[in-house]
Amino acid sequence: MLLSTLALWPKVGLLLLAGVGTGIANGIAGGGTFISFPVLLAVGIAPLQANVSTSVGVWPSYLGGIRAFRPHLAGRKGMIVALLPWCAAGSLLGTVLLLAFPPAVFARVIPWLIALGTTIFAFSPLITRRLAHLDHHHPARRRVLHWGVGLVSIYGGYFGAGLGILLLAVMAVALPNSLPELQGLRNVIATIINAVAGVVFVVRGHLALQAVGLLLVGTYFGGFAGSWLILRLPPWVVRTIIIVMGAGTAIKLLITGA
Repeated sequence: MLLSTLALWPKVGLLLLAGVGTGIANGIAGGGTFISFPVLLAVGIAPLQANVSTSVGVWPSYLGGIRAFRPHLAGRKGMIVALLPWCAAGSLLGTVLLLAFPPAVFARVIPWLIALGTTIFAFSPLITRRLAHLDHHHPARRRVLHWGVGLVSIYGGYFGAGLGILLLAVMAVALPNSLPELQGLRNVIATIINAVAGVVFVVRGHLALQAVGLLLVGTYFGGFAGSWLILRLPPWVVRTIIIVMGAGTAIKLLITGA
């Protein structure tokens, strides 16, 4: 890892930039962890520590999205409250699974999780379009929403890369709302999932504290920048960057290991 040999201040700048990029990506389309996680690996942070540090460090990136989509969240309080226990229970279970197994086990799972998240992210527009004709008022939709959010929350507590796009996929199937409304809900739910996991990781340790601090600052400003850009930057630009980063990271780890 050539970047692990950098001096302190170049690493500081790189992590801040990674945080800003992560925040922008999360504010626009989700998947920002595909930017921050590889950078943490590149500067020499171990995979498990990089994962939990990213989960805590990216939390502010969703605040800008919540602020930008606040008008589209009107009347959604009841739904958010109903989903809260599913988010909390799923995220807690994900963190338990992550911390219960040795880091070596996690290192072997990482490439496949990244590959799965990247694939779903890449094909999510097609999946959403193919399911758009289904009746959104079917009673089973609510069960799909609750169980789907619960399962995605487990994934989010275990490994957060691609969390936003997985949430959007579930909500696009289960809800009749417009894309801006889904984006607003996605930001709120992702904030809850990351907050629950973050509390566990802070209590249990395993954090690269300096990296977390820099990511917190970078993702905060990046999240607000992303909320500003979302109506101005073509989505395919960020989508392409995320897919390339995710695929490149998965291939690298499959070939060389973490």
